Amino acid sequence: MKVEVRIDPDCTQVSAVITAPALTDEVRALAARLEGGGVLTGWQGNSAVPLEAEAILRCYGENKGVRVQTAGGVLDLKERLYELEGKLDRHTFVRISNSEIVNLRKVAALDLSLTGTIRLKLTDGTVCYASRRYVKKIKEALGL
Repeated sequence: MKVEVRIDPDCTQVSAVITAPALTDEVRALAARLEGGGVLTGWQGNSAVPLEAEAILRCYGENKGVRVQTAGGVLDLKERLYELEGKLDRHTFVRISNSEIVNLRKVAALDLSLTGTIRLKLTDGTVCYASRRYVKKIKEALGL
């Protein structure tokens, strides 16, 4: 990808223009990251908590809602998992099942000995299991 930065002293606001031959998932994800600035909003009751992407261990579906797990605890999200896939960096966050997205930078260990699946142990000790249909995608993301 080619990146170009132009400095204009008369400019009053920072803006970005994406030039691409077609509107692809990669272009959509890039635009979402630029618009969102990498910050999500977690909810604890009526209190909003800003979350940096680096603080997220995993996002998962539970009781018809989406929750985010950080080192500080678990919060609710208003976004759906498919929306989070577009907002979060696809090189850092990978979907491991229909109901879970994991931050690859927070994976402490992988167990590939299970037939057809992967067991992921996160830095806080949480254990997650990848469903069979996502194993290939996870291995590609990790370069295995």
